[in-house]
Amino acid sequence: MLRRKMRGAIATAVLAATAPLLGGCQFEVLDPHGPIGVDERSIIILSTCLMLIVVVPVIAMTLAFAWRYRESNEQATFAPDWAHSNKIEAVVWLVPCLIVAVLGYVTWTSTHKLDPYRSIAAAVKPIEVEVVSLDWKWLFIYPDLKIASVNELALPIGTPVNFRLTSSSVMDSFFIPELGSQIYTMPGMQTKLSLLATTPGTYEGISANYSGDGFSDMHFAARAMPRADFDKWVAAVRSAPQDLTMAAYRQLAVPSERMPVTYYGNVEPMVYHDVLNKCADGSTCTDDAMHLAMAKESFGDVGLCDAARILR
Repeated sequence: MLRRKMRGAIATAVLAATAPLLGGCQFEVLDPHGPIGVDERSIIILSTCLMLIVVVPVIAMTLAFAWRYRESNEQATFAPDWAHSNKIEAVVWLVPCLIVAVLGYVTWTSTHKLDPYRSIAAAVKPIEVEVVSLDWKWLFIYPDLKIASVNELALPIGTPVNFRLTSSSVMDSFFIPELGSQIYTMPGMQTKLSLLATTPGTYEGISANYSGDGFSDMHFAARAMPRADFDKWVAAVRSAPQDLTMAAYRQLAVPSERMPVTYYGNVEPMVYHDVLNKCADGSTCTDDAMHLAMAKESFGDVGLCDAARILR
């Protein structure tokens, strides 16, 4: 009895000591500030509620059965030859089937509605942003504005943003929890994503895929602001003295940690294209995969840049 009380006291002390650690938990995904995040929150809540339809009764029945059929309860029914119940079979099979059917419907509809490649309908023209994940920082290029920034993303509220994303080295994961839709970045490949912010604020962007030593500090600030403030931000970036050339990009691509926010007042037109096609020397590469296949067939394993030179 004393030993049991000691175990209970130790367990209580451990729980009390670890409870403050829960203060670090963040629930941005449940506090969205954009339509994509709102829809994804609804799916999370619906899925949780459907799961609880099974979990809560099972927990309740486990406790009820343990109490009702305890050794000291001589009034409980003893049926050693019991083998089957149509009612129990119906519940055991029907409820999971209904839950799976509802989840299947939600999955089918939401997969199409929340397709990251699908543009968000809006009355205003969307902004194009090219994203490059590096070791261990984020590069954002605004091709129509001919500016770029590192570790800071500016978004005008109420305006869709169409992202094109790639990686300079390893696979990363682009994620702004309060806006929704995590998507991967991969070297030599391009993914797409559309987001929209409805509330002004600064939201934390992260890499949700481990990528090495500097992963824990691979954050960026997603600043959602009114259009007038966004125009001021663009003007401030344009006044930055440095340009994003391929030579500047190669310096930027050198692994570094905790890089401060950096602006580039002008961007060479082919930087993102050459990064995507792995042209480290800055030469223009072909976008045609067929050309690469032809070059590989004739000359063995060659890169995109070499294929472009061979087939010129």
